[in-house]
Amino acid sequence: MRGGTLYVVATPLGHLGDLTARAAALLRAVPVVAAEDTRRSRILLQHLDARPRLLSYHAHSGSGATETILSVLGSGEDVALVTDAGTPGISDPGAALVARVRAAGHAIVPLPGPSAVTTALSAAGFPADRYVFLGFVPRKGAERGRLLERAGREGWTTVYFEAPGRVRELLEDLAAACGEDRRAVVARELTKMHEELRAGTLGELLTFYAEGEDAVRGECTVVVEGAPETAEPEDEGRMKRAAARLIAAGISRRETASLLAELFGVPRNTAYKLAVETKE
Repeated sequence: MRGGTLYVVATPLGHLGDLTARAAALLRAVPVVAAEDTRRSRILLQHLDARPRLLSYHAHSGSGATETILSVLGSGEDVALVTDAGTPGISDPGAALVARVRAAGHAIVPLPGPSAVTTALSAAGFPADRYVFLGFVPRKGAERGRLLERAGREGWTTVYFEAPGRVRELLEDLAAACGEDRRAVVARELTKMHEELRAGTLGELLTFYAEGEDAVRGECTVVVEGAPETAEPEDEGRMKRAAARLIAAGISRRETASLLAELFGVPRNTAYKLAVETKE
């Protein structure tokens, strides 16, 4: 089955000039656009003097919306998938639609462009050769705690989305998990008139945003520097050197573990694990 093609189209975060020429041409030519918010997408389409048929596809769309899009593709018409801002499929329901369309045998063509994740990373000044994107973390509960605890020990830069009224709460929890000295950047209203990139330690940012919800307006992307590499504890280093000498002298690993536990006051299973890992 071939039928129509699903085009996954990145749209501006705010500044309309960030729409690529390829995306503009496609939106003028495609017969159908599936939009997260048809009202917002209509503004962009009017700016382009584009007149496709608009279909609604968002996080709360039922299976009927997906079936409608599959039906359009099955009839041979192309469909452009757009989100409110940025790249579809990044922290929105686009991924589920793409999977269904691919399973149905239709072609999928991505049109790259704006993304709040990469835009914020590019201006944060933290390593981004590897990073962890955690999107909108749950507002409360064990899953929120687990994700933020991971941020505390994660060596890679982490990126979050947050609604304006909850930025202070996120910074408080990140400071508790990572320590107030960890550096971070709050990127607000990216590419829009009131764009703001505020950098500092989590403690400094928390102080700045302590005025409450009114202190932050617009969607925010929060970027947190990875945890620094910790130096090897002195006792652990001494234990490793002692284990290497004992094993080199012909002492069995079992006896080496007993000696390490006695000399350094560590649990026997810890000492045995170290002895087993020590090369002859």
